[in-house]
Amino acid sequence: MKVFVATRPVDFRKGIDGLALAVQEMFGLDPFCGAVFVFRAKRADRIKLLVWDETGMVLVHKRLEDGKFVCPQVRDSVMRISSAQMAALFEGLDWRLVRPERARRPLIAG
Repeated sequence: MKVFVATRPVDFRKGIDGLALAVQEMFGLDPFCGAVFVFRAKRADRIKLLVWDETGMVLVHKRLEDGKFVCPQVRDSVMRISSAQMAALFEGLDWRLVRPERARRPLIAG
């Protein structure tokens, strides 16, 4: 699964349509491509995920009750993270410590 993170905070009053437009403008991507798009609030205690699931647009909003999400350095850019890193981010963990496993080559019996 492709996961893209906006490094700049967005206006959290935006809903599905506003974030879909942000995907086009900030990411330069089609919001209906099936990738997960992650947005954060200025205070970094909330994130929103936007994804097309083939039947409709899904918006997930999560607020941490204690602490803040570890967010990338604020820039005018977008970054890609692995699905394992996304899982850590969603749990409120430091996703930068997660190293995705590389595909292993099959052993050839010989």
